[in-house]
Amino acid sequence: MRVAAIDIGSYSVRLTVAEIDGEDIRIILEKGRITSLGSGVKEEGRLRKDRIEETLEVLKEYRKDIEELKVQRVLAVATEAIRRASNSEEFLKLVREKTGLEVKVITPYEEGELAFLGASYALRPKGKVLVIDQGGGSTEFIFGKDFRVEEITSLPLGIVNLTESFLKHDPPEGEEIKSLMDFLEDHIKPLKRDVEEIIGLGGTITTLVALEYDIYPYDPQKVQGREISIDALERWFDKLSAIPSKERSGLYKQIEDRRAEVILAGIAMFIKILDIFEKDKLRVSDWGVKQGLIVRELLRIIDTKR
Repeated sequence: MRVAAIDIGSYSVRLTVAEIDGEDIRIILEKGRITSLGSGVKEEGRLRKDRIEETLEVLKEYRKDIEELKVQRVLAVATEAIRRASNSEEFLKLVREKTGLEVKVITPYEEGELAFLGASYALRPKGKVLVIDQGGGSTEFIFGKDFRVEEITSLPLGIVNLTESFLKHDPPEGEEIKSLMDFLEDHIKPLKRDVEEIIGLGGTITTLVALEYDIYPYDPQKVQGREISIDALERWFDKLSAIPSKERSGLYKQIEDRRAEVILAGIAMFIKILDIFEKDKLRVSDWGVKQGLIVRELLRIIDTKR
């Protein structure tokens, strides 16, 4: 069966089309576009008209891809920005009218479960693991073992709202960076548990792997499962925080223009997580929520055949 999964996040909108064959998943198409749908939601409480319009254009493009690839089942979800925005129903109605897509707004817990499922299926970690699913509007901390989730905490802290709240100057001032780090310390420290491994998800950490290993153009297979050390994260943070955001994407081709604006907050969070959990590195998964949707569909199919 051919399945499409769409993840409408606070920062990016992503599509995966895969073939489920027996107990295997074969990826056919991967796409992702930054639309910054969650920009301004924290201050205004609403999705901005220009962000809605751009997101709709991306979804129309994805709808064409889905039709051309003769997809049999479409699974579309939305996360933090839609959960918080007062005009989310208006947005979902527009999506239905303009694209025919039915989008489910998932809870932070379900988001965490899907992220854990996607990363666990892809990387098969051993022992107790912490999966960090970092987004534009929230970050999920998912603890578990094998394919079983044991505990999920969702913090309403993502790369967009952290940037808007703390990094007012471009490049940021030293005091702004210190305030951000102190804030992250206060919110992440209570989550410390004993884990054997940390796995990072999201555009920030996959971009950092692409930078560290000089991967361009972006290749999911070359990123999947790579390790990145806290030393490398700190080195890139120091480099990128010393230059304006517009220069970051010019100097480093792996960084998209819009990601350049928010990447520092994302790196800061991963640095602080490794510091608090006393780990010197983490492993990176290109698979997350949308692939988790496909894995869950695979498990459902297997279960119905039993």
